Amino acid sequence: MAAIGKIRSWGPVLATVIGLALFAFIAEEMFRSCEATNNERRQQVGEVLGNKISVQEFQSLVDEYQEVIKMTQGRDNLTEEETNQIKDQVWQTYVNNTIIEVEAAKLGLTVTDAELQAILREGTNPILMQSPFVNQQTGRFDATQLTKFLADYKTVGQNNPQLAEQYQRIYKYWKFIEKTLRQQTLAMKYQSLLSHCLLSNPVSAQLAFDGQNSESDIQLAAIPYSSISDNKVEVSDADLRQAYDAKKEQFRQYIESRDIKYVDFAVLPSAADRKALQQTMNEAASKLQAGDNVAEVVRRAQSQIAYTGIPATRNAFPRDIAAKLDSMQVGQTTAPFETTTDNTLNVIKLISKTQLPDSVEYRQIQVGAETVEAARQRADSILTALKGGADFEALAKQYGQTAQKQWITSAMYERSQTIDTDTKAYINALNTLASGELKNLEFTSGNIILQVTDRRALTTKYDVAVVKHTIDFSKGTYSTAYNKFSQYVSENRTLEDLEKNAAKYGFRVQERTDIVNSEHNVAGLRATREAMKWIFEAKPGEISRLYECGNNDHLLVIALTKVHPVGYRDLADATEALKQEVLRDKKFELLKQQYAGVKSIAAAKQKGAQIDTVSQITSSAPVFVQATGSSEPALSGAVASLKEGQFSPQLVKGNGGAYLFQVVKRTKREAKFDAAATERQLRQQAMQAASRFMNELYLKADVVDKRYLFF
Repeated sequence: MAAIGKIRSWGPVLATVIGLALFAFIAEEMFRSCEATNNERRQQVGEVLGNKISVQEFQSLVDEYQEVIKMTQGRDNLTEEETNQIKDQVWQTYVNNTIIEVEAAKLGLTVTDAELQAILREGTNPILMQSPFVNQQTGRFDATQLTKFLADYKTVGQNNPQLAEQYQRIYKYWKFIEKTLRQQTLAMKYQSLLSHCLLSNPVSAQLAFDGQNSESDIQLAAIPYSSISDNKVEVSDADLRQAYDAKKEQFRQYIESRDIKYVDFAVLPSAADRKALQQTMNEAASKLQAGDNVAEVVRRAQSQIAYTGIPATRNAFPRDIAAKLDSMQVGQTTAPFETTTDNTLNVIKLISKTQLPDSVEYRQIQVGAETVEAARQRADSILTALKGGADFEALAKQYGQTAQKQWITSAMYERSQTIDTDTKAYINALNTLASGELKNLEFTSGNIILQVTDRRALTTKYDVAVVKHTIDFSKGTYSTAYNKFSQYVSENRTLEDLEKNAAKYGFRVQERTDIVNSEHNVAGLRATREAMKWIFEAKPGEISRLYECGNNDHLLVIALTKVHPVGYRDLADATEALKQEVLRDKKFELLKQQYAGVKSIAAAKQKGAQIDTVSQITSSAPVFVQATGSSEPALSGAVASLKEGQFSPQLVKGNGGAYLFQVVKRTKREAKFDAAATERQLRQQAMQAASRFMNELYLKADVVDKRYLFF
């Protein structure tokens, strides 16, 4: 009993301990859950209508589109600018498709498999013409080719792994087309539904027809607002506030933007750097002129253009090099010359100039055997047989080949930076063999029996050695520049100091307003993603660290000056735009008083108006007034409201000035009214206006774009 009593006395303590243990367990699980949620949020590229997309999902879409571009354009790589354009296009496509899918789901719109099959059978959709399944004879999409490919795709990998890889690429490309076709069809359904909500009627059609076909000639008295000095008009804070309240919607923004000031310092080669490079180029020119090994001289000079020894057309060379070739003599070597457009020093030696075909048709038989000697003997036998009159294709079939004729053009090889010895011999043979001539080419791994069957477009080709070298700065020059800029950044940690001391260091503070996070660089410099991240994480007044960017040839420091959040811009941001409108309004009131009581063009001229004749005015287009340099829709409307001979009863307020006029002549064009055609025209115009519906849907889609954190 004593023991039980002892345990009971510890009851509150035990309860507390157990409670704390349970709380710790629950807190730990909650912490893990929060951590997982935060990790997921940190991996999100963006959000549309609550649908989140991770960086992995977005990158997958980008990779898919890049492969499509590479396949359709026959390219292996894309430039940084092209990649950025693809990312923007993929993002915009994702946003638009997500919005359309959500809106279509509300209306019950879908694209069924049966509809897709009907589109494929019809074969007229433009995107299908970009697929590999176009019948070359008819020039139309051929669904039977697609069906055959899909059937072959399931079995081809079992027999030929290399062919399977090619089929896999084509299959992925087709799935992209199919997905895009579904998305486009759904969007077209939605737009079609919207278009049927826009109607016209015979009354509006008649009014529109009359407005388009009724022309007026007028005498115009124009008084430009610029005729009144801005100093004669007082714009108060109250005026600006009143204008701001009236036009506040014009200053609403839906994406956050930020203003910065920055110093961008470009590191340039020193005089010593230029002198050292000039010496290198002089040595290269001397060695080329002396007849040293061309490829070795070009390699040692670290030229941007490798020497291959294969004659090439002018198109293979940069413009500055190509421009000099025709004026050079064979064997001539130029002195080093500078090209400012690409910041290079250059030396050229023209080794030979020949007339060779730009396109060559050929066929071949590849000859292999267990040993190289056996391949040589077999190739000799094949060549002897062909020279004796044997059929080329029949012999090729004996060795499991088709000997199909194919074309090679200069553009397919002449820009290559590296060409091995065997490839060089092969290309030279193609260029120099006569039509119908045979040649036995010996390579390391076997032989090729080559026959040229046709030669087209003889053109001038040049065997040229080019030493092209960028005028770069040295490590020492960069180190000196870095130390100078680093000192400037470390000693000036406020915007006031950055601006005050910039000139002392030889720098200039620049300004950029309204940067948005969808931009790909800062200050037009590449490799500034970290700087972009800083801009959208910093607070006004903060100064960034020093950034090394560009092509490792720029130093950058940034000060964040202002943040413009989503919502309405404040009055200070709108003041400059509003001031011009208030000035225009006040000047119009002054002109209204000055021209009160004017009843004729002559009277308006006496008061200083500029007189002109304007012809063929219709209500369907604004008048362009030469005197003010402005397009004036209000003037078109005012003219349409008066009859021939009438003088304007009041001053017309325009964009660039105030106007009085008299209608001199009113005529109607000889045109027959077609109510149905005009109604269709009005409906089309309404549809064009309604085509901005995607912008309206976008503004309501709560789009969050955080790509700048990852790309």
